[in-house]
Amino acid sequence: MTVKVAFFEFSSCEGCQLEVLNQGEELLGLLKEIDIVRFREASSAKSDDYEIAFIEGSISTSEQVSEIKEIRSNATTLIALGACAVQGGVNTLRNRHSILDAKHYVYGGEGEHFSSILANPVSAFVKVDFNIRGCPISTHEFIRFVKQLLLGLKPFEPDYPFCLECKLNENVCVFDKGMVCLGPVTRAGCNSICPTYGNRCQGCRGLVSEPNVNAHRETLVRYGLTPQEIIAEYDLFGVFDEEVEE
Repeated sequence: MTVKVAFFEFSSCEGCQLEVLNQGEELLGLLKEIDIVRFREASSAKSDDYEIAFIEGSISTSEQVSEIKEIRSNATTLIALGACAVQGGVNTLRNRHSILDAKHYVYGGEGEHFSSILANPVSAFVKVDFNIRGCPISTHEFIRFVKQLLLGLKPFEPDYPFCLECKLNENVCVFDKGMVCLGPVTRAGCNSICPTYGNRCQGCRGLVSEPNVNAHRETLVRYGLTPQEIIAEYDLFGVFDEEVEE
């Protein structure tokens, strides 16, 4: 029997769901084993009968809090899909301001009509069984993840620093190129795609379980960043840790 799967979107750009659709033939192969009963990006079907729920986006309105709780009650397995769902993502930038100020900035005088709350990851309101990280997610990681679930295996979630993958790919450290990087404290899993193509890691996959924030902060200071600039680096994808602010 196929497994019934549903995709849901909250506050996000829906880029992670588009990455799922970009799987092409690999996704078609999965469809022999799964039955996608809800996926707005691909179908108008809307079934509430599903076993696995993939959630994209942060929770940022009172209505979304109620909705995610209902989804959790229906799903046997709930998976946070992408940076916004896993750690709040770029939406958490507004959390540095009062919600009243954020509403006024976005909606002007109409802000009072919106039920916006501070942006939170899905795990702030319901139990999340697994995370697929990134902004956007890695297409290859998604396929591997689903296959492991279907085989009854616990999907592998890397919890070691991003720098390991950079070294395996023989990349020149971006610090040596005059850039700053969150790689030393960020979870691996994307095969160091950004530095491999000339960019730097900005932490979209979230922090490792025990990040050496103090050592990383000292490195950023050595490369000329002010405390405020360091906080801004950690803020971008919702990976901020209060230890950085001390």
